[in-house]
Amino acid sequence: MDKSVNTGRRQPALGATLLPGILLLSLIATWQIVVEWRETPRWLLPSPADIVKAFIESADLIWHHADITLIEVASGFGIALVLGIATAVASHMFSIIWRTIYPLLVISQSVPVIVLAPLLVIWFGFGITPKIALIVLVCFFPICISFLDGLRAADSEILSLLKAMGASKWQMFRIGRLPAALPSLAAGAKIAATYSVIGAVIVEWLGASRGLGVFLIRSQNSFRADRAFVVIVLVSALAIGIFVLIDLLARWSMPWHYSRKEMG
Repeated sequence: MDKSVNTGRRQPALGATLLPGILLLSLIATWQIVVEWRETPRWLLPSPADIVKAFIESADLIWHHADITLIEVASGFGIALVLGIATAVASHMFSIIWRTIYPLLVISQSVPVIVLAPLLVIWFGFGITPKIALIVLVCFFPICISFLDGLRAADSEILSLLKAMGASKWQMFRIGRLPAALPSLAAGAKIAATYSVIGAVIVEWLGASRGLGVFLIRSQNSFRADRAFVVIVLVSALAIGIFVLIDLLARWSMPWHYSRKEMG
């Protein structure tokens, strides 16, 4: 019986990986065939082969721009993660903090990024500071809200048991609330990971000397659609890579949560 159950678990996992891969390869092959068959101008729509060729030819130049984007994303996301966790914990412990900052958080999310980015460039210049500041702004909200909701959604029976056993407030938080809130934190961090890459590229569009956003704009202005597609692929790969890394860390730190999901 155990053997059949294990086999049944592996099959969905294999399908979840194999089927999207087959679909992606099919779309790429179709794209290549259509572009070659219709003789589409390369400045309008390059083929996948053209994009790979452009990546190889421009590898040094791409890395010259990509390294600063990586620094911006890592710095902004890291700061947002620390601030989001600290704010959520403080808001849970002291409700007055949450009532004070919540309206400001909502207002900050209602302002479009494309409006904030030029202001940050004007205030902080064309260096790395406005890029990191914008990434922090767009990543902070989902991390803070998700973690706070997780803290508030802790099992009331476990909390009551801990209280009956004489647990302190810190022990109730560490044992009863924190483990229950970690899945929500991971979910918020995954959302913020995609926001961080998008935010970095957008602010680089509006004022920077280096970065994938700058490389994308220059490629579009010179009608190098192949290079523009290279940037799109790299940005997507970066966002997916951060997403997968967070998922792996979550699985490593919360084995009980994922084992329960797989059994269910």
